[in-house]
Amino acid sequence: MKVLIVRFSSIGDIVLTSPVIRCVKEQTGAAVHFLTKVAFSSTLQHNPYVDQLWTITKDVEEVAAALVAEDFTHLIDLHGNLRTLDLKQRLFWGHLRSGRRPPRVHTFNKLNFRKFLLTRFRIDRMPAVHIVDRYLDAVRALGVTNDGKGLDYFIAPEEEVTPPAKNYLAFVIGAAHATKRLEEEQMIALCRRISVPIVLLGGPAERELGERIAATGEYITNGCGAYSLNGSADVVRKAAAVVTHDTGLMHIAAAFRKPIVSVWGNTVPALGMYPYMPKGPAPIVAEVDGLACRPCSKIGYETCPQGHFRCMRDQDLAAIARAALLAVET
Repeated sequence: MKVLIVRFSSIGDIVLTSPVIRCVKEQTGAAVHFLTKVAFSSTLQHNPYVDQLWTITKDVEEVAAALVAEDFTHLIDLHGNLRTLDLKQRLFWGHLRSGRRPPRVHTFNKLNFRKFLLTRFRIDRMPAVHIVDRYLDAVRALGVTNDGKGLDYFIAPEEEVTPPAKNYLAFVIGAAHATKRLEEEQMIALCRRISVPIVLLGGPAERELGERIAATGEYITNGCGAYSLNGSADVVRKAAAVVTHDTGLMHIAAAFRKPIVSVWGNTVPALGMYPYMPKGPAPIVAEVDGLACRPCSKIGYETCPQGHFRCMRDQDLAAIARAALLAVET
């Protein structure tokens, strides 16, 4: 058995596929290959359950001929977009032309219509099932079951970093879209309520924001843009606890079984992508319930479509700070 698992993006989504990778490898003994975008390859480059990692910059044409030559017995599509459709067609016809049987295809159900009902009309028909378990449903036909071990994330020794403080709180201030983040004034106010060392995490895009927040307290260190992705992951791993928006580092924190306080704006845990932690401390979820406009998107926007941004502006910062301090102390 030779299996190709496909998930092109993004960081958190790829981390959430790790139970599928591990369970397929351990329970079937298959050779496991994984295809993703080169920009996200560091999330998997040290995963011992991946026998070969394939990457593309933009199009599957870049690797299609080589993938056909691999003669996969199974294709596990955990993305379900036009690129994976293109890949399926290329593998199908490529195998037929060479007189070989095309790989069996196992596709993850994205539940797009149910997501549309929830984000457009606030009609919740989403199953009370985490996306990890929905990913695993795609490989049930292979005899694969959930081993209950949670998420994986692997960092090479040379990627480890020395944190700037001890017994610190990691505060992930970045997120792909503005409506998934607290506003700057709220982040500063939250930090002022937390009396332990804080290390801010985000990418280069958050570097200046991190500098402004760090300037408000000597106990705050700006790590935004200072580390590689796996360096930031190591800071998360070594933290006493993590406060995070709905973003990739939230799922990496879950992989390391860290105490998590997750802050939700326009997206909601009901979409099935809350911290997945079958083992470890139960994550704390901070969200503003009862808003008729929420969730307004399964991803996010650069500004609030309604203009009031109550899903973040009405957050209880005192409660978030208390939960964060308790998580650090325990």
